[in-house]
Amino acid sequence: MNYTSHATAIIDEGATIGEDSRIWHFVHVCSGAKIGARCSLGQNVFIANKVVIGDNVKIQNNVSVYDNVTLEDDVFCGPSMVFTNVYNPRSSVSRKDEYRDTYVKKGATLGANCTIVCGATIGEYAFVGAGAVIKGDVKPYALMVGVPARHIGWISQQGERIPLPLRGEGTFLCPHTALRYKLNGEDMECLDL
Repeated sequence: MNYTSHATAIIDEGATIGEDSRIWHFVHVCSGAKIGARCSLGQNVFIANKVVIGDNVKIQNNVSVYDNVTLEDDVFCGPSMVFTNVYNPRSSVSRKDEYRDTYVKKGATLGANCTIVCGATIGEYAFVGAGAVIKGDVKPYALMVGVPARHIGWISQQGERIPLPLRGEGTFLCPHTALRYKLNGEDMECLDL
């Protein structure tokens, strides 16, 4: 065992957990879960069977990561944020064969108490603000807020606002990292990847 887990954590046999990961109080990791290296799972986190989590992912307290969710490297899940996996749940109707895949790409941040409705792809380094409700795909580097969430700006890999409009042309040099960003129409990219 190359990871650390609290005595109250339940890790089902068969789960894969990477080196130097930390699993805190009252966490439950199901047998089919795949968790990368250097991850942190806060108190009361649940990880379902059909979940893939990359390296260096931080999942804060009270988050349930349900089947068909993939979190790439360096994703941050804020406290009590919510994933769903069925679009139209009913207690009396079994829909386990209707789970929709949700992908959270490298470096994205999902703020406290936000909700990601299943079937969405959250782009690289996107930033979903606290309490926002995401009902569809999010572009890389997009800053999303509100219910339902709307695109209000761009954000750098450092987590700072990029002072460019939502649409148009332009470039930005991050003063913290010296990474260069380019707005091309309605899409933002980092030129130094």
